[in-house]
Order: sequence, then structure tokens, then C-alpha cells
Amino acid sequence: MTATASSASGTAGHAGSSGRHERTRWTGSSVPTQIMVLTGRSLRALRDPHIIVMSLLQPMVMVTLFSQVFRSIAQTPGFPAGVEYIDYLMPAILVTTATQTSLWSGVGLANDLRNGALARFRAMPIRMGSLLTGRSLSDLVRNTVQLVILTVTATLLYGYGPAGGVTGTLGALLLAMVLGWGLSWVFIAVACWVRNVEAMQMVGFIAIFPLMFASSAYVPVENLPGWLQAIADVNPLTYAIDAARGLALGNATPSPVIAALVTCAVLVVVAGPLAARGIRRS
Repeated sequence: MTATASSASGTAGHAGSSGRHERTRWTGSSVPTQIMVLTGRSLRALRDPHIIVMSLLQPMVMVTLFSQVFRSIAQTPGFPAGVEYIDYLMPAILVTTATQTSLWSGVGLANDLRNGALARFRAMPIRMGSLLTGRSLSDLVRNTVQLVILTVTATLLYGYGPAGGVTGTLGALLLAMVLGWGLSWVFIAVACWVRNVEAMQMVGFIAIFPLMFASSAYVPVENLPGWLQAIADVNPLTYAIDAARGLALGNATPSPVIAALVTCAVLVVVAGPLAARGIRRS
């Protein structure tokens, strides 16, 4: 009987120990912590000055070329009266730069998929949604830094000073940032299914550059050829550029701004689940 009681006591003690062990088993960090850590991981690229310089070089070259070579467009019919070309151009540069930067969200994720980083993450208690969100937030921070430096440089070197003042410029900046964040989810979703860096770069080139030039970015839509006007009128970048330009020039109307924000929301709602589904593929 004593042996039976001792055995029962040992069994109960073992069960209690096992229960305590089960309760204290590590299940990983919280989702916000995962997102914060993974965002910081992606932001480490900003410590490399070469990446920062190259990220700023392309938009600055575009600002220099277009503001100097095409400034005579300000004297053409249909151009807004009393507006300097640099003030007309810069909101479009902010939007197109944010659009191009969003491509690197997909390129960076495709690189992680190729170099085996995703396989290591799968071995950890990390949600794949945290990985995708961290990637998008890191590129939002990178995009913000890039756009702010670009705006300050254009102000100092080329006299950028729109009628909307600081408030209008900040509004155009915020709109460009939101657009870039929304588009980053599209390219993240594409990367989850394509899983190839070179293919992502080609997809970005084919998707972005025709939309940039078939829009109101560099000349008024009225000055484009008829067939190109038809494309520009339905081009979503045209709505975003017109909204950012209206904010910067101080003559914004609610419709373009709302249309641009709704478009960004739709992109995130559609592309987010597609990315989550694609990242779970083996």
C-alpha cells in the first residue's frame, strides 16, 4: 500500500512537473515585437552609405534633367498660369520616386526567398505576416527619408517653393508616402509568387515606367497626343500626381485626394491576403 501511495505520489509529482514545464514552454515573442525586430532587420541596409547615395541619385538626376531641359513647357498653352515648372514638377517626382522605391520591397523579399532566409524564419516561432509587415514598414521609413532629403535638396538647389507652402508640401509628401506603402504590398505579393530578383526588376520596369510617362507627371495631359491622353485619363498615377500637385500648389480639391487614398487602401486589402497566401507556399 505504501509502495502504491509512493508511486501515485511520484506520478502526480511528475504530472505536476510536466504541467509546469508545459506552461513555461517558450512560444516566441508577440506579433508587435516580431514586426519591430523584422523592420529593424530590413532597415540595417540604411547603414550602408552606398545604398543611400544610389537611392537619392536617380531622383535627383530626374529633377535636374526635367527641371532644366523641360522648363520651357511652362510657356506652353494649358500650363497653369503663374506656376514655376519646378513647383509643377516636384510633386510628380515625389509620387514617381515613391512608386519606384516601392519596387524594392518586392526585390528585397525575393532576395530573402532565394538566399534561404525564409527557410530559417520558418524554423522559428515567427508569423509570416510579421515578416511581410516588417518589410513594408522598413521600406516606408526608407521612402520617407528619401523623399524628405529630395524635397530639401530641391528647395535649396532649384528654388522649389510652391504656393501651398510648408503645409501643402507636407501634404504632398504624406500622400506620396501612403501611395508608396500601398504599392509596396503589390510588389511584395508579386515577389511571393515570382520568387526571383531578376524577374521582379523586370516586372517593376514594365509596370512603372509606362505609367510614369503616360500620366500628368511632366506635362499637362492636354499637351499629350490624343491616344496618350486616353491612357493618362485612366492612369491611377495621374490621380495621385494631380492630388499631390494640388496640395503643393494650394488648390487641392477633395476628389483626387480621396481617389488616391481609396486606391491605396484597395491595393493593401487585395495584395495583403495574396502575399500571405504566397509566402506560405513551400
